[in-house]
Amino acid sequence: MGRVFGSGLGLLSVALILLLLQQEAAAIEARSEVDEVVDACLAHAASLTLGASLRFTRTKLLTGQPLTIVALGSSSTTGFGASGKGTAFPDVMKQELLRLEPGAQIKVINSGRAMEDLTENIARLDEDVLPYMPDLVIWQIGTNDVLWRGIASNSKEILADSIRRIKAANADVILLDLQYAPLVLLSPRHTQMETIISDVARQHNVGLLPRFLLMKQAIDAGVTGLVSWDGLHNSARGYACVGIALARMIDGAIHRPAE
Repeated sequence: MGRVFGSGLGLLSVALILLLLQQEAAAIEARSEVDEVVDACLAHAASLTLGASLRFTRTKLLTGQPLTIVALGSSSTTGFGASGKGTAFPDVMKQELLRLEPGAQIKVINSGRAMEDLTENIARLDEDVLPYMPDLVIWQIGTNDVLWRGIASNSKEILADSIRRIKAANADVILLDLQYAPLVLLSPRHTQMETIISDVARQHNVGLLPRFLLMKQAIDAGVTGLVSWDGLHNSARGYACVGIALARMIDGAIHRPAE
C-alpha cells in the first residue's frame, strides 16, 4: 500500500512539474510576443527627437549627480489600462535610462492623477511638482480636455505660462501629447489640441514626445496591441514603447553637443 501511495505521489509530482514547465514556457512565449510588438513600435521612434536640449538633465546625468524627474499628467501617466507594477511609462522610462546610463542616480515621482485636464494639472504644480525641485518635468496632457471637458479658450496661454514657471525653477520640460486611439480619433478636437501642444513646445523650446505620431506610424504599419481594451489608454505594450522611446530620446538629447 505504501508503495502504491508513494508511486501516486511520484506521478503527482511529475504532473505538477510538467504543468509548471508548461506555464513557464507559455509565459516566455508571451513575453517574447510582447517584446516583438514593442520592438516593432520602437522602430518608428528611431527617427524622432525631442526637438529641444535638456540643459539641467544633461548636467545631472553627465556629472553623476542625482536626477529628479516628476511625471505630471492624468491616467496615461498612472499607467491605467496596463496591469502589473512598473508598467506605467515613467517606470519603463526610468529602467531604460538606467540601462543606457549605468550608475546614474534617478528618482521618478509619479504625479499623475486620473481624469484630470490641463487646468487641474496646473492647479497642482505648487503641490505635486515644484516642491520636489525636479530637474525634469514630463507633462502628459490633452486627452481629457479633448474627450470630456472641452478645450479651454486660453489653453495655449496657461500652458505656456506654466512652462515658464517650471523653467524658472531650473527644470527642463518634456510635453507628451495625445495617444493615437479610437476614442481620441472620434473627437474632432484632437487636432486642435495637438496643434496647441506642438506650438507651445516649439515656441518655448521644450521637448515634445510625439506619442500620437509614434503610435499612428506604428499602427499604420500593422503593429497591433498598443491600445488597451477600452479603446483609449495604452496597453502595457504601448506604455513600454512610449517609455523606452522617451528614455532613448532623452539619452540622445543629453549626448548631443550643448547648444
